[in-house]
Amino acid sequence: SGLSGTLSSDMHSCILRKSFILSVDQAHAVHPNYAAKHERGHGPLLNGGVVIKRNANQRYSTNLSSGHVLREVARKGWIGPLQDFVVRNDCGCGSTIGPIIASNTGIRTVDAGMPQLSMHSIRETMGIADLTHGLQLFKAFYRHFREVDNKLVD
Repeated sequence: SGLSGTLSSDMHSCILRKSFILSVDQAHAVHPNYAAKHERGHGPLLNGGVVIKRNANQRYSTNLSSGHVLREVARKGWIGPLQDFVVRNDCGCGSTIGPIIASNTGIRTVDAGMPQLSMHSIRETMGIADLTHGLQLFKAFYRHFREVDNKLVD
C-alpha cells in the first residue's frame, strides 16, 4: 500500500488495528414465495431494521467480533432493531466487496444492509422505515464507534 512506505511498520499496524469497515448495500428480505431460502429465524423483514449479513462460506465479511461492534454501536445510539441474515448453507447467495477488502487489508469488516424484495429486478422494493434505520445507524457509528472499539479487549 502507498502509505506503508512513509509510515513505520508499528504505525501502519496501529492504523489497521484501529480501522473498521462498514460494507453496506442491500439485503435479501424474506420473499413470501421463497421463504425456505432463509434459515428459520434469520430472515430479514421489510421495515424490520438494518440487517447484519453472515455466511458460513464467507460470502460476507461479518464475523463474531465485527458483528458485536455494530450491535454495540446500535445499542449505544438507541437505534431500532437489527436483523440477522443467514442463507441456508445448501443455497447459493450473493456476496459483497467486504470479504475482498477484509482479506486484502486485514481490517475488521462487517457486511450489513437494508432489506429489500426483488433485488436486481425492475421493481426492487424496500421499506421506508429501514432507510431511516440505516441513517440512524450510520450516524451512531460515527458517534460511538471509537468508544465501543476502545472497550474491546484483544
